[in-house]
Amino acid sequence: MTIYLVNYCYSHNLNSMRNFSFIILIKLFFTTYLFGQNPLQVDYITVKGAISPTTASYITRSLDLAQQHNAECLVIELDTPGGLLNSTKEIVQQILASDIPVVVYVAPEGASAASAGTFITLAAHVAVMAPTTNIGAAHPVQMGGGQMDSVMQEKLVNYSESYIETIAKRRNRNIEWAKSAVRKSISITAEEALQINVIDLIAANRRDLLEKLDGREIEGKTLHTQNAEITEIPMSLGERFFSFLFHPEMMLILTLIAIYGILGELSNPGAIFPGVAGVISLVLLLYTVAAVPVNIAGFALIGLAIALFIGEAFTPTFGLLTAGGAVAFILGALMLFKDLSPIYQISWSFLIPITILTVLFFIFIVSAGLRAQFMQVKSGRDTLLHQTVEVIEDIDQKGGRVFVEGESWKAISEQPIKKGDYCEIIEIKGLTLKVKPIK
Repeated sequence: MTIYLVNYCYSHNLNSMRNFSFIILIKLFFTTYLFGQNPLQVDYITVKGAISPTTASYITRSLDLAQQHNAECLVIELDTPGGLLNSTKEIVQQILASDIPVVVYVAPEGASAASAGTFITLAAHVAVMAPTTNIGAAHPVQMGGGQMDSVMQEKLVNYSESYIETIAKRRNRNIEWAKSAVRKSISITAEEALQINVIDLIAANRRDLLEKLDGREIEGKTLHTQNAEITEIPMSLGERFFSFLFHPEMMLILTLIAIYGILGELSNPGAIFPGVAGVISLVLLLYTVAAVPVNIAGFALIGLAIALFIGEAFTPTFGLLTAGGAVAFILGALMLFKDLSPIYQISWSFLIPITILTVLFFIFIVSAGLRAQFMQVKSGRDTLLHQTVEVIEDIDQKGGRVFVEGESWKAISEQPIKKGDYCEIIEIKGLTLKVKPIK
């Protein structure tokens, strides 16, 4: 069809520039609209860091887009120290059920597919590693909010071992090694993985990967990747945001902002902004905690620390409660993620400054604000309440007069009070004081 149109252009003596433009437009039309998108397309995503619910969402969305693009395959460049078991299971299920071939490429050089990454790599249709990378160390770590006993630990290991066995069997990979990676935390290099049938290929870079994938048959489909165009699918703004929130440091910061905001609103009623910020942070914290179970004892210790900080504002302990609160806060922060993978542990370089900031916040802001709420009023009409004043004219229910701060005020009382006696002001009604006698 294109050749026919070119001949048509020449036969009608169109000038060269118009002829050239016309041919380009016709080619674009027939390529894009009649024959669909370029079939030689490989979708490519990069997963780096801990495996979290955001990672699972990102991979699921990318699989859907690869299906829409009619891509040759989806390549997942992977570099992870591990992550959450539930998120790993979701990713594995999506890969196993995918109609689009999935290639997991452990890269760049120096990267690793440890723990959760081992499950994901073995689940791929094609498992590839770059030189000087490693895979393994898939021994499960408790993902819940509590310390496991030996029986529960053994159950989790047995479950993970059988799970990785089914994955390796599905992809015809080395089952015995997969089980040992879980049971004994064995880790091997890319070259060793290729020799013992853990992976399918070793590729130095992206172009080398596409050349080696070309012509490979996957579930009845032959890949044509050598001349394919790589289309990268980036994380969406929402995925980047929530991925950032799942860092343990950010989860602790959300906890503190929720506390700071709510207490700031209570100590300064009407400020609005602290309360709004605190509630938003609390909602985000609940979302992350639902996805990443934390240690309840850690939260309890942080709550105790807050109580001690507040207690210091009303009890003159010369800093003892503050010191106790600081210790409780540090212990609580350390315990918060202690049952999770080591990648979710909070570093001391972050914990010490955040503890100092929290102590200063309670000493200079929250304590002062809370004390102000309970202080006696020192200006205005309300300063007259509960004062003891002298009666200068007999007082009854109809009226009388008292002398207050150099002024004569009208006063009423349910009980008669004689001139020269003393009474207490209990209420102010306009310019009239309600008093009661002092026995």
